[in-house]
Amino acid sequence: RRLKESVLVRWRKTKKGEPSRWKLLLWTAVASLVFGLIGLGELPEDALRTARNKLHVHKASGDIVFVAIDDRSLREVGRWPWSRRHYAQMIDRLSEAGAKRTVLDIIIQGRSTPADDALFIQAIDKARNVTLPMAPRGTTGFGDTELLPPAVTGKHAELGLIDLQYNYQNAVWRLNYSKIVHGRRVPSFAAKLAEVSGKPDESFIPDYSTNPATIPVIAASDLLAGRFDPRTVEGKDIVVGTSSEGLGDQYFLPGWGRTAGAYVHIIGAETLKAGKPLYLGWIPGLLLALGVCWAATRRKSVGQAGLLLGASASMLVLGPISLEMNHVHVDITPALFAVIIVSTVLGWRRWRQRGLVNTVSGLPNLSALRANKTGRDQALIAARILNYAEISAALPPDQQRELVDQIVSRLRVGAPDRTLYEGDGGIFAWFEDSSQPVGNHVEALYALFRNPARVDGLPIDLSISFGVEIGSSRSLANRLASALVAADEAAHDGLKWKYYDPEALEDASWKLSMLSQLDSAVDKGEIWVAYQPKLDLKTRQIIGAEALARWTHPEKGPIAASEFIAAAEQNDRIGKLTDFVLEQAVSSAAAVNRKQSGFGIAVNLSARLLGDKGFVLRLRAMLARNGLPAHLLTLELTETAALAGTDSGFDMLAALRDLGVNISIDDYGTGLSTLDYLKKIPASEIKIDQSFVKGMLDNRSDLVMVQSTIALAHSL
Repeated sequence: RRLKESVLVRWRKTKKGEPSRWKLLLWTAVASLVFGLIGLGELPEDALRTARNKLHVHKASGDIVFVAIDDRSLREVGRWPWSRRHYAQMIDRLSEAGAKRTVLDIIIQGRSTPADDALFIQAIDKARNVTLPMAPRGTTGFGDTELLPPAVTGKHAELGLIDLQYNYQNAVWRLNYSKIVHGRRVPSFAAKLAEVSGKPDESFIPDYSTNPATIPVIAASDLLAGRFDPRTVEGKDIVVGTSSEGLGDQYFLPGWGRTAGAYVHIIGAETLKAGKPLYLGWIPGLLLALGVCWAATRRKSVGQAGLLLGASASMLVLGPISLEMNHVHVDITPALFAVIIVSTVLGWRRWRQRGLVNTVSGLPNLSALRANKTGRDQALIAARILNYAEISAALPPDQQRELVDQIVSRLRVGAPDRTLYEGDGGIFAWFEDSSQPVGNHVEALYALFRNPARVDGLPIDLSISFGVEIGSSRSLANRLASALVAADEAAHDGLKWKYYDPEALEDASWKLSMLSQLDSAVDKGEIWVAYQPKLDLKTRQIIGAEALARWTHPEKGPIAASEFIAAAEQNDRIGKLTDFVLEQAVSSAAAVNRKQSGFGIAVNLSARLLGDKGFVLRLRAMLARNGLPAHLLTLELTETAALAGTDSGFDMLAALRDLGVNISIDDYGTGLSTLDYLKKIPASEIKIDQSFVKGMLDNRSDLVMVQSTIALAHSL
């Protein structure tokens, strides 16, 4: 009872202690500031802003019309790039229809004729409302700063910025008002169309809640042929740009997908027409979140603190919707990061408080023992009441508590301040100074349990055994398990207690259970595939990779491939592992080949699998399912000794070659990779063992061996 009270007092001090609260807030503030300064929240910030935009989608004003050079226009008008004569015709058509302004979002480069240049200049000077593209050096992939020389732009052409700054997603989240180019301020297309001015290099966030499908579009070929209603462009701003994917200039519109770059300029202009956006950054949201976190840490109830933090997180996520509808933008991820930190810490503390006490006795439980770092350098003693389950089944809950109290009083004889930890099923444990005579102490405790306990006047015999773990560098969880194993062994051997010395025992259980664990490791995701690239020394190109099985055990860490693969082959357990590696490798190679054709993948194949009649069928289905051509898969044959005395293996290799798969002889030159095998196996390549290759420059015999093997392989 005194122990329970002392534990509760210690927890109350932690809960009420001001230094703990302020320390949490300080570290939260520092971590959130770093989070915001280095921009770690960019990805989730973009995703949240995109999601909020979907909640207030609206139509475009219709004041800006997109003249699209689409696939149909390319087919009808002719080969790209178009001559300046075509652009002159479009400008004339738009001018005659009463267009307010024409903006050319096209890099007009390439050869031209004097006649076409004259028509282009004439159209620009006649319209007096044409804006041509301009970009700072290097942003468009062209060397010149102005995308057309002054001699072919006319006297009345205006200039606008064409360059867009995009992120990893090819999405444009910022548009400039203007930039200084060669000493002159050039407005962006968006600012030009909206007739809004801004400071050089000042930027704004486009309103991607504008539905791009509501922007009026006219095909360029229809404009050239006169197949359009002049009223659709009268008094409107016109943006002429490409929309064919084959011409490039494609960007990702957040929430809408990949589309023409002209839409970015148009949506930017639509944004400015509704008013200049205001960007407040992430500091206001973070200050608000820190204030809420401070209030949450002052709550007496963890549940109240959780509700407060949850409400603040919801407000941070949804609150900006009304602001963004009024073109006010804030970043919230640093603030959310702060709320998540405090919520996690408070939740963890609550879990520890609720999960570290035995509900019946009030003693610290075994989870508390495992968390006690001070016990790492001490001996660990475990006591097991062998007949506890039988006794507790016959006692009501209040009498169970009385029984535990009597057990605890006996275990504390000679050390009334000893901290005892109670587990389920009559398990008790504690730490002891390893320099003391632990054996004598345990024997004395055992003697105390010879007398029966009395619960409500009923005598109850207690059968107990002790296990001692003398101390090691292992985790407390492993040490506790070892002490309990020693207690069980003591009971089995008829002893009072027993030592468990982990340093004196070999890890035999691991070797016995490795094969069974290997099968389950595939299902649990502990087995993974590493890819070793193959480099073509002539072209200096990566032309493929070899798939290699790796095993990361949750307790033992990385397991050597030579250890578990050899064991699997020797015990005919290699099939499941090979199927898993093949599936991963074929899927990965298929994904690479969808972007870069000709990428091959190699997988080790144990010769012990050549007796599996269903292997070829499974492999054919695997290749078809993933869409990988069979000739891009190479099976590297290992353990050729398994082919001895059988013809079925050679038949299966022939079936694999008929399927189109390449066969490689791995580690050639060692083991039983004889000339007879080289003649019989339908291989397309051999891999000379590294023991010969490494010594070529120093050992003439190795050099001769490699040269002769290469010559033999080529001749075959």
